[in-house]
Amino acid sequence: MFAVYAARIDRDQPLTGLELGERPAPEARPGWSTITVRAASLNHHDLWSLRGVGLPEDRLPMILGCDAAGIDADGNEVVLHSVIGQTGHGVGPREPRSILTERYQGTFAEQVAVPTWNVLPKPAGLSFAEAACLPTAWLTAYRMLFTNAGVRPGDSVLVQGAGGGVATAAIILGKAAGLRVFATSRDEAKRKRAMELGAVEAVEPGARLPQRVDAVIETVGAATWSHSVKSLRPGGTLVISGATSGDRPSHAELTRIFFLELKVVGSTMGTKDELEDLLSFCAEAGVRPVIDEELPLDRAREGFERLASGEQFGKIVLTNH
Repeated sequence: MFAVYAARIDRDQPLTGLELGERPAPEARPGWSTITVRAASLNHHDLWSLRGVGLPEDRLPMILGCDAAGIDADGNEVVLHSVIGQTGHGVGPREPRSILTERYQGTFAEQVAVPTWNVLPKPAGLSFAEAACLPTAWLTAYRMLFTNAGVRPGDSVLVQGAGGGVATAAIILGKAAGLRVFATSRDEAKRKRAMELGAVEAVEPGARLPQRVDAVIETVGAATWSHSVKSLRPGGTLVISGATSGDRPSHAELTRIFFLELKVVGSTMGTKDELEDLLSFCAEAGVRPVIDEELPLDRAREGFERLASGEQFGKIVLTNH
């Protein structure tokens, strides 16, 4: 079957290890389901995999892609939960948690196999492309906001780096949940888009906000860390799920963190139950992911290049028709 895969690891030029071509189709195994992929979305996780983060060379070649929506063997429209091993369903009970493509072949292919437990019904109101955006970036944003930041309607939140998949999801979900959302971006056009999506104000990174916020959604890392800490009210919560600008800020802001009793919470992906809640929320509230671009699978390299450039706003989706 045709697939997009990591053939080599290159930490400095990750796209040199990206290949498009034929790979073996999934083999049937007990407790697993083979899904015909209709749409799959790109994540920074795919670029990190090409750099060898979470993907050692002895597991190559590895089909990339965490997220997918498609059709199961019985003709049902489904969405995949891409965290494997946290419950023991379909895999050994002691297997550590991993994200699809760290141990198992991914979704950028005509077919993918996952534990049957990881297969959820796709809401009828969501297209395959929209549903394929949810299991990584949108699930991450959902858990960051509602589980780990613990914000409630009327609270305020700062979303760093508007334009990325998690940040865009956090703006839309926050607005839909009645939060007062602020956003940052270096790009004026992205700041404008953030306001169109529901941010009450969008500023340049580091700019002073009109108020201190209850929570910060942080995926940028080193470049925005100090601003994130300084933007919180006393007792506020900083939730971090990524560090696209690096994980070593020049100032850790430890004094401010302990003096103001701030909380710093790490967040990774989300549970199957949270994904079910997210799918229901999107279906019932009319919330839809922002899709930057849809490309056929054989043009995947263009999508990877756009993601690596940081030019996208929202999700890049690869389709199989």
